[in-house]
Amino acid sequence: MAIKYEKRNQIAYVTISNIDKGNILDRQTSDDISEAWKDIWEDWDIRAAILTGDGDRHFCAGHNLAPPPGVSEEDVERIRTENVFWPLSGTVNGARIGADGRLGDHYPQIWKPVIGAINGWAAGAGFYLMLTSTDIRIACADHARFKFALLSQGWVGGGPGATYLTRQISHADAMRILLTDEPFDAQEALRINLINEVVDHSKLMERADEIATQIVKMPPVAVRMMKEFAIRFQDIPITEAWRVQTLINSLLTQLTTDGDEGRQAFREKREPNFDGGIRQKTDGYPILNKNDRSVLDKIRRKLHG
Repeated sequence: MAIKYEKRNQIAYVTISNIDKGNILDRQTSDDISEAWKDIWEDWDIRAAILTGDGDRHFCAGHNLAPPPGVSEEDVERIRTENVFWPLSGTVNGARIGADGRLGDHYPQIWKPVIGAINGWAAGAGFYLMLTSTDIRIACADHARFKFALLSQGWVGGGPGATYLTRQISHADAMRILLTDEPFDAQEALRINLINEVVDHSKLMERADEIATQIVKMPPVAVRMMKEFAIRFQDIPITEAWRVQTLINSLLTQLTTDGDEGRQAFREKREPNFDGGIRQKTDGYPILNKNDRSVLDKIRRKLHG
């Protein structure tokens, strides 16, 4: 495999590991990452993941730009052009579908939290992988460097990098990165809010572990739905997003056991034990007569008055 994949203490560790090639996203690496995310998605015991690169030089240096053996540059260029109009079925803009079908397999997404431990260069597709697949980002002060790596090659790219960048940091900072294509270090990434923290290289995985361990203690179903809500509904009107959030909250409080556990632990002044339990289907509430309905409606108005 082109990645290392481990599971410990309800945390999955995905390490891009083709050091000789700068931990690039060649076909094998992309396939391995996509399969790992699918496994993390479906493993009920895993509650968070950490994505990093092997070594201390590259998180991910980008795509493998060389065509596969036996395929000419002319064939590649023709296929790219034809994909504008006729992308293959089961793809996103010509890229094979990733973990949840929203983005291509180079930039898979899951609804479990992913911490990016940026150990070295995040360039080109490695930069976009960080933008699309990670939620919380810790960067190594010693080796982490960032570069969009497209405009200086004469194109804007076919991945979702520019779209995600402009939604995650300020307009001025995003445009400077996109239009100058200059590399920058971890401290600058922290200044523009591209990452959360900068730590020494020796502390990188330890700090990522601390954050993942804190997330593991949270109610897993609520965490999963909070991430999906934040990503799926960030661009709709506030009133509509609020409505969706309220529906999600009702599902969590009515159909999971963690809602009860959280409230009970708060009342008892103890640490909650969230297990992600789902309630069984039961009989509905009894039908009320007019008098009882009137009493309940008065209570409802008081609660919301």
